This record gives sequence, C-alpha cells and structure tokens, in this order.
Amino acid sequence: MELIDGKKINLEVRAEIAKEVNEMVARGEKRPNLAVIIVGDDGASATYVASKVKTCKEVGFESTDIQLPDSTTEAELLAKIEEINQNNDIDGLIVQLPLPKHISEDKVIEAIDFKKDVDGFHPINTGRMAMGFTSYLPATPAGIIELLKRYNIDTEGKDCVVLGRSNIVGTPISLLMSRKAKPGNATVTICHSRTKNLKEVCSRADILIAAIGQCEFVTADMVKEGAVVIDVGIHRVKSDKTKSGWKLKGDVKFDEVAPKCSFITPVPGGVGPMTIISLLKNTLLAAQNKIYN
Repeated sequence: MELIDGKKINLEVRAEIAKEVNEMVARGEKRPNLAVIIVGDDGASATYVASKVKTCKEVGFESTDIQLPDSTTEAELLAKIEEINQNNDIDGLIVQLPLPKHISEDKVIEAIDFKKDVDGFHPINTGRMAMGFTSYLPATPAGIIELLKRYNIDTEGKDCVVLGRSNIVGTPISLLMSRKAKPGNATVTICHSRTKNLKEVCSRADILIAAIGQCEFVTADMVKEGAVVIDVGIHRVKSDKTKSGWKLKGDVKFDEVAPKCSFITPVPGGVGPMTIISLLKNTLLAAQNKIYN
C-alpha cells in the first residue's frame, strides 16, 4: 500500500507555477490576479479564502479579496460580479460557496464571465469539458487527475466507480475518467443513493473515488484487493485523542480499507491540498490566455 501524498504534489505544482510567474514578470507581463468574493461570515469559508490568498502570495499572484456582508442582496452581488467581469486586471474570479439562502447559486455561477470562471462551474466550461474541448476544469476533479498522473497510476481500461454525483466532484470526475486522455480511458460507473447492490458494484472497482459526503461510508468489504482508492470526503468529528478535541476523517474508513489498497489518499493531506493549487493553475492559464484567446 502506498499513500498518495497530496501535500507533496501541492508543493511540486506550486513551485512550477511560481517559476512560470517569475518568467512572466521577467518578460514584463503582469502578475496573475485572482479575485475571491465571500458573502457573510461563514467560518469555514473564511478559512478557505484566507488559505487561497496566502497561497496566491506564495506563488507570486496578486489577489483581490472582496468581503460582503450577509445582508448583501442578490442584485448587489451580481453587480459586483459584473464589475469584476469588466476589470481587465483580474484574470480569475471565484465566488465562495455556500451563499446565503436568499441568493441563487445558479444565477451567480452563470453571471461569472466564463473566461474568468477558474472554478470551472459555468455551464460553458462544464459543456466544453463534457465535449472534450479545452476548458477550466473544476478544482477538485482536476486535483484528482493530477494525483493519478503524478503517481503514474494506470487508468486505461480500468473499472472506475465514483460514489456521488454532485456537480462539483462526482459528475465531472466521471467525465474526466472516461475521456480519451491519460489519465482517462476508464470504464466509469456512477453510484448514488438509488444504486442497487452498491457494495457489489464498489467491490469490482479497480479505482474507487469516494465523494458521497458520508463519514467513513466505505468499508473494507466494499473494496477490491489492490484497488486504488481516492477519498474526497472531509468530516470534522469529535476525538479524545487530539489536543483540539476534533479529528478530520474522510468518506473512507481508512484504517481497515488501506491494507487492501495499492494506492490510497489520506484525509487530511490527500485530495484537499490539490483543490487550491488547481484553482491557481486555472488562474495562470487565464492570465496566459491559454484556454480562451
């Protein structure tokens, strides 16, 4: 069993991005600029945004951090998005989810200029990805692909089972795993709450991607001997074994599943560190006009 170290790959990709930024600046080009809008005072979102801003600085990006109160109306947020859409100094725009209940996430996603949609959620980017065209890839699925690529994990012709069908992870990673690419060319099954014989389906998988959002849902009897297991879940649970009183766990029951695997991502330290770095890769591509000229 080999651990897939997302922290290590994060540092590798971060160094590559920083090198490209230095070369751009040396040529007299402007630094990439990522704008992040956060509405309200959700603690988890604030922590995530702070991490994005910090990482931007470390790779040489400019970052524009826009904090709006919870009372912000949908119209006010849409107006702010349009303002950023028109700002040529900003290359990428992220609106941190979730949003307050009075604001439509769908309207917000569609309002972002798809050429600045470095989250990869806009219908145009999603459609282009589905058709195999160049596009910004959603951050978490892109991070998974990068991990498989860097660990030279063979996916061609493999049976891949994806647990979960969300627009953020499950559906896009199923498309990426089935496309004609490397990594890719897998035979993909998407499982969800209505899937019959779920345990049997999972136990046939050469590659199991767990993004179902249920703590330690995947147990050893659901995993084939020698399988590759990618755990996307992250859950904060009470623990009497840590100083903080809390412990992070994934969708996979790691201690009992890991011995059966050829490769597995830990939680934390697996897929998580790849999400932010994938956003920065998309922002770099935007700044370089490599997706949309």
